Amino acid sequence: MSLRLYDTAARELRTFEPLHEGQVGIYICGLTTQAEPHIGHVRFAVAFDVLRRWLAGRYGYDVTLVRNVTDIDDKILTKSADAGEPWWALSYRNEVATSAALRALGVLPPTYEPRATGHIPEMVTLMETLVEKGHAYPARDDSGDVYFDVQSFPEYGSLTHQKIDDMEAAQDADPRGKRDPRDFALWKGHKESEPESASWSTPFGDGRPGWHLECSAMARKYLGDSFDIHGGGVDLRFPHHENEQAQSHAAGLGFANYWLHNAWVTVGGEKMSKSLGNSLLISEVTKVARPLAIRYYLTAAHYRSTIEYHEGSLREAEATVARIEGFLTRALRALPDGTSTTPDPADVPEEYAAAMDDDLNVSSALAVVHDTVRAGNTALDERDDEALATAYRAVLAMTDLLGINPLDPQWGGGNDAGAGEGLDALDALVQAQLEARAQARASRDYATADEIRDRLAAAGIQIEDTPSGANWSLARRDGETS
Repeated sequence: MSLRLYDTAARELRTFEPLHEGQVGIYICGLTTQAEPHIGHVRFAVAFDVLRRWLAGRYGYDVTLVRNVTDIDDKILTKSADAGEPWWALSYRNEVATSAALRALGVLPPTYEPRATGHIPEMVTLMETLVEKGHAYPARDDSGDVYFDVQSFPEYGSLTHQKIDDMEAAQDADPRGKRDPRDFALWKGHKESEPESASWSTPFGDGRPGWHLECSAMARKYLGDSFDIHGGGVDLRFPHHENEQAQSHAAGLGFANYWLHNAWVTVGGEKMSKSLGNSLLISEVTKVARPLAIRYYLTAAHYRSTIEYHEGSLREAEATVARIEGFLTRALRALPDGTSTTPDPADVPEEYAAAMDDDLNVSSALAVVHDTVRAGNTALDERDDEALATAYRAVLAMTDLLGINPLDPQWGGGNDAGAGEGLDALDALVQAQLEARAQARASRDYATADEIRDRLAAAGIQIEDTPSGANWSLARRDGETS
């Protein structure tokens, strides 16, 4: 089998072939640290975390993933001025909140996470190259701005399949200094209204980087002149990614070989955003839903499909996760002592692998997960240990490759010795109660049987009667079980 990914630039599925055997370089545009992250913000990170896990876990690639931090831009400066807070303090505070949110959702840390303000020399070098090649110029009004000349580069618009004549003027700088209103800013000259700390010296004057220049310079530094995959939200295709590609290609760089874009999280059909007042901050959502359920919710849809958030979305995700978790914990109790909780990618069914290789078709892959859970529960009821072990290993491997393995210590799962010993001790106590309940029912002493069940329920233990006997699980805060 081979992995096929939808390349936005080509507008078709392409078989993935890395530039260097055994290695994959990925650059994804991280968040601008102007505000605390909501679930719409972090979808991109979850989507590309799934890609990274599949490339590494299934194919064994050594993946270098770069996720930048845009720690200075117009909005950051405006918000910091309104709040009376230094721009770098506001930016760092939101960077910390973003990192915490992504850790909570099980997103693996990037190989490198460069800040824009730490890479000014690389940006200046790229800018000088563009000026020397005739693709960029200093502003005509002596503002200190430097612009990319879109008319100098016939390829401009190729990523999003647009013609220059059909494009509107770029809104990222004062048009008075431009040759063409569609030219975009590589560098923004310092303004008296902006703090001195938000300015760096260059041969073209003091100022700060334009948004687009940042990513081209940082991708080049950490991944080289050419790399495999550039990703980000679909809203970044134009102008951000179009401009990144244009300035990089104009400078003679190969840049990205594949372009991948994830869709939005919407509410009432509109993109989740602060301006709509419909944002759901990760710091707040995790108070009412487990991070594992939030991760599942953001993972379950195909990355190119829009997720429409509605009341009850996370409850549905929690219930689904609980069914998977319940199977794994019951299977672990039923299987021989010492059964491994370490996932093996080789255990995934071929139907699951085929779905994931089809442009990361997670929804179809999850259908295989749920079918396997049902088969595993049937094996539990029928006491078919061989079928149970096969299902257990498969579910463990499949969920792990998606970052939703309930037994992973990330989610408080039972991989560590302390957790395992605690589960064994609890199981021994509960099993004794279940045996007493079974004896009471056999003697038709239903009052005592019900009393035992109620006592366990009050302690947070849910009982499920099956043809092969009673199973128990821990009740969740919303009444679901694991």
